[in-house]
Amino acid sequence: MTAAGGIFLLAVGAILRYATNIHIQGVSLRIIGLILMIAGLAVLIIALWQWVVWSRRSRQHVVIDDRPEVREPPRY
Repeated sequence: MTAAGGIFLLAVGAILRYATNIHIQGVSLRIIGLILMIAGLAVLIIALWQWVVWSRRSRQHVVIDDRPEVREPPRY
């Protein structure tokens, strides 16, 4: 999952926890919403951690050669 997946889980969990008043016997939508919000937060943290690790790996040390180029005159 990516950061977008984590945000999606957070949003769905918040909707289930705070914006619904549907009652299903044997199922607590408030608890399901809380579980989804915790899972979304965990996915966001993992995605950010992976982003930091991968950004460190992608950095390359570039050596720039600033010395002037020496060209010999053409031989005829």
